[in-house]
Amino acid sequence: MKINWGTGIVIAFGLFMTFILYFVFEVQSNSKYDNDLVVEEYYKHDTHFQEEMARIQNAHDLQHKPSIKYIENGVKIVFPSNFQEDKVTGNVLLYRPSNKKFDFNTQIVLQNSSLFIPHNKLVKGRWDVNMEWQYNGIKYLSKEVIYVN
Repeated sequence: MKINWGTGIVIAFGLFMTFILYFVFEVQSNSKYDNDLVVEEYYKHDTHFQEEMARIQNAHDLQHKPSIKYIENGVKIVFPSNFQEDKVTGNVLLYRPSNKKFDFNTQIVLQNSSLFIPHNKLVKGRWDVNMEWQYNGIKYLSKEVIYVN
């Protein structure tokens, strides 16, 4: 039986479509491929965007800003010395973009104008640090990216 070029093209398209569909179904049904969204309830999170931008602007407008740094034995968050420790409230979310199982939240409890997160709570790699805090009734949001060695 002889196959002309038109039939060959149709067969090639059919095989290609079967190949692509196989991989789509494989990725969707196999649990080893993680298809989760980065943020749970994405649309609900997005509705508070303007409020979040206002808090980021508040933090940006500060003359003396808190600093978030990775040092050899952990993450150190240092607030300016002119802030009263008992008036700073909030929490720090350490977010791991590659795996949400490592994400954790820490309340801000200052000692000597700083907060320390020990190295044993952190895995090597990239961490997004989102610090939501309040001082004298004004809400702030500071975001930093750190890399743990």
